Amino acid sequence: MMNRNQQDKKQKTYTPGEALQKIAAFCAYQERNQKEVEAKLRSYGLDEDEAGEIIIRLSREKLLDEERFAKAFVRGHYRQKKWGRRRIVQELKQKGISDYCIKSGLKEIDGDEYYQNLVDVLEKKDRQEKERNPRVRRQKIQLFLTAKGYESDLIKMALDDLGKPPEEDED
Repeated sequence: MMNRNQQDKKQKTYTPGEALQKIAAFCAYQERNQKEVEAKLRSYGLDEDEAGEIIIRLSREKLLDEERFAKAFVRGHYRQKKWGRRRIVQELKQKGISDYCIKSGLKEIDGDEYYQNLVDVLEKKDRQEKERNPRVRRQKIQLFLTAKGYESDLIKMALDDLGKPPEEDED
């Protein structure tokens, strides 16, 4: 339950003009998506119509661009967090990004760099994995990479390249 002070902070309302200035700065700071911006505008006390008008204006002024957001999201999450395509797509869909923008964003992924990311994540996990049984070890690594969003055929290829067939293990 919120105390009185937190409620007062949450309840701060802005006129559409003030909200526009505030949200423009919010969008200029980093790429945002429409769902995020709408939630922020609603938290400013604006109704659906007022929020909608501001979103249209931000889009016209190129401060809000779903396709650009998707591209930036993909670049950041596959380079920094080393996520796989499936996880990235899932996250973008949760953020309400259109299929067109998702497809456009995925074009930011370089195939060779993507596979190298998979190998890097695999090797790091392999160094950290304590399991001694080769088959169980491989399963655990495979599960981890699947959760990171990598495709099972690529995971299998990377595990085979690493020389981790289910019956062999160096340790």
